[in-house]
Amino acid sequence: MVAIDFGLIHEAAQVLLSGGLVVFPTETVYGLGALAGDASAVARLYRVKGRPATNPLIVHVASIDAARKLAGEGWNPWAEALAQRFWPGPLTLVLPRGFGLADAVTAGGPTMAVRVPDHPVAIALLQACGKPVVAPSANTSGRLSPTLAAHVEQDLGDAVDLILDGGPCRAGVESTVIDLTVNPPRVLRPGPIAPALLEAVLGGLATGPGNETIARSPGLETRHYAPLTPMVNFDDYREAVQHVANSRAKGHSVLLIVFEDRQADIVLSAIPSMAESALYAALHRADAGRPDLIVVVLPPDQPEWWAVRDRLKRASRGMDLLQA
Repeated sequence: MVAIDFGLIHEAAQVLLSGGLVVFPTETVYGLGALAGDASAVARLYRVKGRPATNPLIVHVASIDAARKLAGEGWNPWAEALAQRFWPGPLTLVLPRGFGLADAVTAGGPTMAVRVPDHPVAIALLQACGKPVVAPSANTSGRLSPTLAAHVEQDLGDAVDLILDGGPCRAGVESTVIDLTVNPPRVLRPGPIAPALLEAVLGGLATGPGNETIARSPGLETRHYAPLTPMVNFDDYREAVQHVANSRAKGHSVLLIVFEDRQADIVLSAIPSMAESALYAALHRADAGRPDLIVVVLPPDQPEWWAVRDRLKRASRGMDLLQA
């Protein structure tokens, strides 16, 4: 159980209501919060993160009812069914844009992304604030997402007004994002809620980023979620081990990460949900050792592993030449 300091929650809510930036924990990763309707606060958030203006934000609210009110007539039966099944939780719904949002929140597009987080500190803060709050991952844009308050302090430091420490994030990777403005609904970003679970509710599903000119979900950049250390992925364990051996023979410091019980520097669980929970913490730990290269053996290309594979592939994009 996470202990809630309601005095600190009140202070954090006042910071948000005054146009400030507050870092708070969610079940996925730590978020950098600003009032969704405060254009100046949202602009500052983009500056602090160094975030491209083309990358939209997810709006966080305290309840399903708050999401309904924000969406207005854009709330549809799919949204109701998914919200009842998965909220609070790591699922973001893309709906027609609601009223009262700063233009930058949606990257100027006609849709918005909204969810109810599943963390007591996040819910307490949203209730105390009483207004929708945007909360992208609390890190420099493109870098590893934080799953501990210490990760935020090391990255953003004094650039934010307040950090609420709620311990390790349980899910460990960003929310699943599903677009409910298209038919069939489309999973734009894989996350902790697997496609099969969504399909069981909706009956039909598409996957992939779609072809919209304006992005409807964050996290779709070619290179994202990346450590400072160069990183390269392999599907085959033996090829990865050979690459590590060759690199070390040349005097390079190399760290190997795997998702099964094999010899490596970091071994993550072969159970997808447990691996997701530990993924960013493991990459932060690997990065802190400042090796010359991080080598990862990817988990199987199966739906339950898509979130992990997505994050690792984006983190290593542009490093493919290192395999040559």
